[in-house]
Amino acid sequence: MSADDAREDTAPVDAARDDGAAEEAAGEGSAPKGAASEGTPEESAPGDIAGEDDTPEGGTRRPGLVAALRRIGGRTAAAARRGRALPAALAVATVAVTALSGRLCVEVYEQRAQAQRHQDILAAARQSALNFTSLDYRHYERDSANVLKGATGDFKEQFAAQTGELTKLVAANRSVSEGQVLEAGIARADERSARVLVVADSKVTNKAAPEGQSRTYRLQLDLVLEKGRWLTSDVEFVG
Repeated sequence: MSADDAREDTAPVDAARDDGAAEEAAGEGSAPKGAASEGTPEESAPGDIAGEDDTPEGGTRRPGLVAALRRIGGRTAAAARRGRALPAALAVATVAVTALSGRLCVEVYEQRAQAQRHQDILAAARQSALNFTSLDYRHYERDSANVLKGATGDFKEQFAAQTGELTKLVAANRSVSEGQVLEAGIARADERSARVLVVADSKVTNKAAPEGQSRTYRLQLDLVLEKGRWLTSDVEFVG
């Protein structure tokens, strides 16, 4: 074998060695894909950030997008329910406030009506007691008429029946009684009737006591409401 033939036989081996050396050199210049991922994190795709999978070519909606749309729909429905509930709550609150205001107005009215009624009862009882304890033989007819003006029922009938006899009696004795109401209080009262206790003083002068005598009366007066006026229906001496 000649030297040229020997070189031709070894040429493929040398070429293979040269190709391997080239591949090693190329490997030293660039790192494998796995090595590159160890140094720097790979960038996430927008679909990965949103928790979505790639959409297939057929156009099917991605599962992550469906979940997001459902969450948005749920929040919208909840907001709508809250929006409907707020006017209802306001309506209920308005009705409650109106009812409470109406009840308070009724209570205030009733309290004022009761206070006015008590004032009217006490005024009528005081005047009736004053008329009853203030009599003068010189104008007894006028004084007895004042008593009858504030009276009703049995008391009025009894006093009217005794007026003639009393007129003669006070005239014969020259009796004068000057009354004064000291205290008056309501024992009970409703919209149509009342009972009042009255303490009254009177200075009585007559033939037997020309200088006058002081007397104290404790009276119990029953009153009834007739045609808008409180009238005395009964008078009793209680002490």
